[in-house]
Amino acid sequence: MGGFFGAVSKKDCVLDVFFGVDYHSHLGTRRGGMIIFDEKDGFQRQIHSIENTPFRTKFEKDLHEFHGGSGIGCISDTDPQPLLVRSHLGLYAITTVGIIRNAEELIAQYFSDHGHQFMAMSSGKVNSTELAAALINQKEDLVSGILHAQSLIEGSLTLLILQADGSIIAARDRVGRLPVLIGKSGSGCCVSFESFAYHKLGYQDAYELGPQEIVRITSDGFETLSPPGDKMRICAFLWTYYGYPNSNYEGVNVELMRYRNGERMAQSELDRGMLPEVDCVAGVPDSGIAHAIGYAARSGQPFSRPFVKYTPTWPRSFMPENQDVRNQVAKMKQIPIPELIAGKKLLFVDDSIVRGTQLRETVDFLYSSGASEVHMRSACPPIMYSCPYLNFSRGSSDMELLARRTVQKLEGDEGQKHLDEYSDATTHRGQCMLESICKEMGFESLGYQSLDGLLDAIGLPRDKICTYCWSGRE
Repeated sequence: MGGFFGAVSKKDCVLDVFFGVDYHSHLGTRRGGMIIFDEKDGFQRQIHSIENTPFRTKFEKDLHEFHGGSGIGCISDTDPQPLLVRSHLGLYAITTVGIIRNAEELIAQYFSDHGHQFMAMSSGKVNSTELAAALINQKEDLVSGILHAQSLIEGSLTLLILQADGSIIAARDRVGRLPVLIGKSGSGCCVSFESFAYHKLGYQDAYELGPQEIVRITSDGFETLSPPGDKMRICAFLWTYYGYPNSNYEGVNVELMRYRNGERMAQSELDRGMLPEVDCVAGVPDSGIAHAIGYAARSGQPFSRPFVKYTPTWPRSFMPENQDVRNQVAKMKQIPIPELIAGKKLLFVDDSIVRGTQLRETVDFLYSSGASEVHMRSACPPIMYSCPYLNFSRGSSDMELLARRTVQKLEGDEGQKHLDEYSDATTHRGQCMLESICKEMGFESLGYQSLDGLLDAIGLPRDKICTYCWSGRE
């Protein structure tokens, strides 16, 4: 997905930007970038690959070259950024988070006015942040340009712009799919995807942008340049998976939501008489743990950690890029505690089940370590659709998703007309899907959190939350 951090200060801001960006490393694995502005020396920029080396390690050696009172940086799961742009709107730096699904169409329209060009990447594709900047530059000011770009883009666009006067413009996606928060300290202001990133740097919560809102930030404060819209569809996966435990979005803490979510899953199974008798409840590290704590507390069954992840050398399970190597790394990271596995009936809660590739290996690993039964629970409903708005469940086809593959195996193309039924465990089709996945994966039993239960755990009005990956509807 990606994340960003920016700061405008009356003192040097380099360390704030460095540590603020580093605290977003859980959101992306491909590129990291920083750009700092100094009134005397102008812009200083650096971009590095972080596919096999963490952001902090790559940028520590650059810190002595950076100096200035304002800056922005990013963790990018897509293209290299931030970019430095010169146009009729002036010289500015830009970083974006989101996805542009109609990029080729927009590029073709841009080329229709002869004389326009883009710098192509080695793949031949255009950097999505450069494309966003080109759309912005079609208008006579940055605010109008941002609104113009957001109106044309199919997908989402959240961004930061660092101007040549040292101020930062922050713009949240037009329906607020991702958060943008502002912090304030005695020496300046910052803007961030994750609130905990600036809490550790001495900033206090000051403001959370509404959907489509555009704000200008200086060392003295912030002002709204374009008001928020009425429609919001913030991504529910921020709470179930992406978000760090101490993050808050729209006033809802991630860790507390996960506790509530696990409790609601267990209560639902208690109400239906479906709660299995197990020796312990555990979370699939790391984002499944809090869901499992809530499940264990409500079920009355003990919580334990039958295996842990070894993360000092491979801190993120979705790196490196090569799938075979990634699967092997995931396997090597799983360190069993035999005394908690051998002869035990185990129930695991995972944040989600997407493709199921690594999950099957986890189950095999548990049985080979002596488990007598492995039960699995997903903290969200079956994922039926690849996300068209961000890049969470990205892939070449929906059929890469475990639930969709299972539906196709059970009923062929006819089954694709009944996805709502397959998502509901109380229906015959839903039960058939669960049984088929259990057989394929080796689970003793399988349960998914219901969409109602998930939304209830988040606690925001339901029309404010995007649930497309589960329902095919916003």
